[in-house]
Order: sequence, then structure tokens, then C-alpha cells
Amino acid sequence: MKKLIFTAMILLSIPMAVAAQTTGYVNTETILSEMPEYTQAQEQLERLKKQYELQFENELKVIENLFNQYQSQKAGLNEVQRQARENEIISKERSLKQREQEIFGQEGTLATRSKELLDPIKEIVQTAIDKVATERGMLLVFDVATTQGVIFRDSKADLTPQVMSRLGLIK
Repeated sequence: MKKLIFTAMILLSIPMAVAAQTTGYVNTETILSEMPEYTQAQEQLERLKKQYELQFENELKVIENLFNQYQSQKAGLNEVQRQARENEIISKERSLKQREQEIFGQEGTLATRSKELLDPIKEIVQTAIDKVATERGMLLVFDVATTQGVIFRDSKADLTPQVMSRLGLIK
């Protein structure tokens, strides 16, 4: 009877031991922050964003000036002139909002440029993660930078240093 219970305990503990050894985690934020090409891409995107924001501020000032001129001259304009000026202001506002969406929207110029710059870098990191995970016999690898709900992690399962080493970020 004791042998049966002992054997059952061993058999039940094997899957837990195997599961513990086949999962790991990485912190992609840590990895990416150490990659010069990633920080350069981020800086380039930030400069581009500021450039667009400045353009929009200038265009908004032009619209505000048109509106202020219209307000000050409104009393001296006839109905047709008032309507024409209002339509011009409204048209410029709509055009600005549309351009804003084209540049800052989910599929806008800035998002497209971000994908162009960052996706190749993320692919390099993913390839390194894949290689390290395969070498270590991992079945699952979590990214603690994006995974919500990780409440405990053992540093023995951290693959971040191995991935960074594979990428040449750690000697």
C-alpha cells in the first residue's frame, strides 16, 4: 500500500515539475530599452510627432485668426458674406481634423512609420526569444512587460538576460 501511495505521489509530481521547467518569462521593455536602434527609432518617432504637432498648432492659429477677424467684422457684413466666411472657417476646421486623423489616427502616417521602424527590431527580439526558449526547452514564455496578472515570478525562469546576451546587449 505504501509503495502504491509513493508511486502515485511521484507520478502526480512529475507533470508539475515538467510544467515548472517548461515556462519562462522575459521583459521586452528591458530588452528594447538596451537596444540602441530601438531608442533611435523612438527618438525619430518623437521628433516626427513634434513636427506634426507644431504644424497643427500653426494651422489652428490661422483658423483662430480667421474666426477672430470674422467676429470683429461680422456686424459690417451682409448675410451672404457672413455665410461665406463661416463656411470658410468650418471648411478649414474640418480639413484640419481630417488631416489630424490621417496623421495621428490608428492607421495614420505616424502609426505606419512606427510600424516601419519598430517591427523589424521587434522581430529581431522575437527571434532571439524563440532561440533561447527552444534551447532551454520552454513550452511557454510570458512577457511580463505586457502580461497583466503575473503576481509571482522566479528569477530562475527569467530568460531576459539570455535573450539580451544573444542580441549582444550583455557581454
